[in-house]
Amino acid sequence: MATCLLPCSTSRPSVSRPDLDFRSAIAKLQTFHRKGARATVRNAPLRAVAQQKLMWEALREAVDEEMEADPTVCLMGEDVGHYGGSYKVSYDLHKKYGDLRLLDTPICENGFMGMGIGAAMTGLRVIIEGMNMGFLLLAYNQISNNAGMLHYTSGGQYKVPVVIRGPGGVGRQLGAEHSQRLESYFQSIPGVQLVACSTVANAKALLKSAIRSDNPIIFFEHVLLYNVKGETKEGYYQPLERAELVRSGKDVTILCYSRMRYVVMQAVQQLEKMGYDPEVIDLISLKPFDMETISNSIKKTRNAIIVEECMKTGGIGASLSAIINESLFDELDHQVVRLSSQDVPTAYAYELEAATIVQPEQVIEAVQRVVGAAVPA
Repeated sequence: MATCLLPCSTSRPSVSRPDLDFRSAIAKLQTFHRKGARATVRNAPLRAVAQQKLMWEALREAVDEEMEADPTVCLMGEDVGHYGGSYKVSYDLHKKYGDLRLLDTPICENGFMGMGIGAAMTGLRVIIEGMNMGFLLLAYNQISNNAGMLHYTSGGQYKVPVVIRGPGGVGRQLGAEHSQRLESYFQSIPGVQLVACSTVANAKALLKSAIRSDNPIIFFEHVLLYNVKGETKEGYYQPLERAELVRSGKDVTILCYSRMRYVVMQAVQQLEKMGYDPEVIDLISLKPFDMETISNSIKKTRNAIIVEECMKTGGIGASLSAIINESLFDELDHQVVRLSSQDVPTAYAYELEAATIVQPEQVIEAVQRVVGAAVPA
């Protein structure tokens, strides 16, 4: 399992500039849009050149490429400029794009979230980084009442093309406040789209697509996946609403996302040796769900297990399980099984932290319980 080795900058002195005239900064950025400087690269030919890199490098490339292609794209947040982001996603980009397009903000989440949403309403494509997803609870009002509603309450007069991204999930002894799983918090907000990346390839491709979308998107990155290695393809964009088939199988459909993809695949290695043939689907889109892919899989396997890091009460799995039972009840041979985190604050102690979240052994046990004894090939 990959472990993030990059230090979080929360204990480092901030280089934010509270004296910066944000209104002036936004006004200057508008000039790019008014002059029609938006690059037209949407139909650029694909160059499928595979390159090995870390996930944070792939995310950085996505931001860099979209900022280079479109002068209305900007990034704001705590320490995203001179420091390069708490997990290096904007490392050195301020040297290329300047302090106005990579805007270091004061430590005031509701302030810069509101500013970013307002800038998106007036024509910019804004990326807002939360140093830790748990801190974005301080901006919940702006995300819900502004980002999620303005397109509707304005009768379509405004678009809010904003990507809210940053690290979240249970890390390695980061404590309760830095181990938040906020997917279910934001899932209930009308008008907001949720996307969770899991690999180097889909991290870059999904972030590029999210930046180009006119919808407000919350983009979940897991704190333990920034140092995962993988390949990317130049010029590749991945649909935001489509799930990803990780492994084809016939015995049971295992639905997962983010870091749980790796937990599930660890379990699958053992399950294969035991004679089981599970199908694994990475949800990617947490709102809306890709029910076409999910339905086709369950109709084939007739069993479903949901594996998530979110809490069991009111979590992503709860919503997905309800939809599956409502629309695919007659296709199931066994009740939907949910493997979720415990409904407790995440402990700092390593053993208690591990007991809070799903482990590969639990996935193996669930498959055995749902499918029964494995049939030798």
